[in-house]
Amino acid sequence: MELRTLGRSGCAVSALALGTMTFGAETDEAGAHEQLDVFVEAGGTLVDTADVYSAGAAEEIVGRWLAARPADVRDRVVLATKGRFPMGEEPNAVGTSRRHLRRALDDSLRRLGVGHVDLYQLHAWDPLTPLEETLRFLDDAVSAGKVGYAGLSNFTAWQLQRAVDLAEHRHLTVPVTLQPSYSLLVRDVEAEIVPACLANGLGLLPWGPLGGGWLSGKYTREQRPAGATRLGEDPGRGMEAYDRVAARERTWDVLAAVQDVAEARGVPMPQVALAWLLARPAVSSVILGARTTEQLRGNLGAAGLVLDAEETARLDAVSDPGWADYPYGEIGVEQRTRTLD
Repeated sequence: MELRTLGRSGCAVSALALGTMTFGAETDEAGAHEQLDVFVEAGGTLVDTADVYSAGAAEEIVGRWLAARPADVRDRVVLATKGRFPMGEEPNAVGTSRRHLRRALDDSLRRLGVGHVDLYQLHAWDPLTPLEETLRFLDDAVSAGKVGYAGLSNFTAWQLQRAVDLAEHRHLTVPVTLQPSYSLLVRDVEAEIVPACLANGLGLLPWGPLGGGWLSGKYTREQRPAGATRLGEDPGRGMEAYDRVAARERTWDVLAAVQDVAEARGVPMPQVALAWLLARPAVSSVILGARTTEQLRGNLGAAGLVLDAEETARLDAVSDPGWADYPYGEIGVEQRTRTLD
């Protein structure tokens, strides 16, 4: 599997990462350990988790897997986790305050059974905590050897820029990654977030690369979800969001284009969607989430798929978000495309 640097750091990671949000919920421990084994055997190195995934169970599952594997396997894994969201009922069991993050990081290390994590990410912006307090905690955690690198997740462009500027100005640890939702169906990050990452040397770690299952081809215009899909097995889960996405004509145009490219290549639709994302600017590693090992094996096939210019152009055009309004419309095109010619 291709290796890339983790943003502007010198840490090498696999171009595909394994996300663990299903661990302890939709995927039991045996299935999760099987996924981790398959991922590493395929050349994967970056494993991404978070304290809130299954209320800590996902980290514990990853920790037991690490403990049961030989040192050479453990050494290959680049381990990432996140903190910010509630892990209890008390007022200080949430946010990015020094008080909460100190406990959150120590609890994550305990559940994972390790002395440090390679990447510790703020799971989202906290409007209540002064950013300097948060950044100083991250800097202290790096200095203490508990964290290798700092990262962000679900930040807007201005929040990202503020964090980078303040860290550089105060000579604190500067974040090296941003983890956003990004796919052929969710390209809004390209307006400001991707340019901000490129300008600051942050690597993108896209989550939701298959658009919540849409880009796998499991949903059709004629039939609502049923059977072996997340929505089919639990019809009350996310159906409002499903209806919103289904109502967009662009969704079906994108799915048709992905299907055409996949059929011409003789590969599954998810591999095409993942290959497109892997080739986007600033992407360090695309996070795969799977309920089953079979799904993971199929998605890992994207590691060897490179789309040609014609295929990429077609997918670009059909998935274009169509920013028509100021400042992303006509004036935005000039800002993005101006040359000296």
